Amino acid sequence: MPRILVVDDDVDILSVMKILLTMKGFEVEVTSKGEDALPKTESFKPDLILLDVLISGHDGRTICKLLKSNKTASHIPVIMFSAHPGAAATISDYGANDFIAKPFDVNNLMKKVNAQLGISAN
Repeated sequence: MPRILVVDDDVDILSVMKILLTMKGFEVEVTSKGEDALPKTESFKPDLILLDVLISGHDGRTICKLLKSNKTASHIPVIMFSAHPGAAATISDYGANDFIAKPFDVNNLMKKVNAQLGISAN
């Protein structure tokens, strides 16, 4: 069962993502704190990270760059998400593999998650 780590400071989004992704057959861990992203990555060992661009007190792009420069996390695909339309233009500079705009379209989210995990659509 693929593992997904979701990092967002919006507890409602964390709750919805956990329920949705769990229902789709993934093992899901969530955190609302940007500083927990790397420690949770090292302990949970996710196959994919969903990371908000703006997290209280932290810039998700900086967290992504930190993850991508860490030898234990650099191979993990990161999908960043944001309600800010201009955010998509800069995420690749920080090593992110893809971008999803908020509010999420569930079908688009699942398409991108499956693509990063190498899972073919049913």
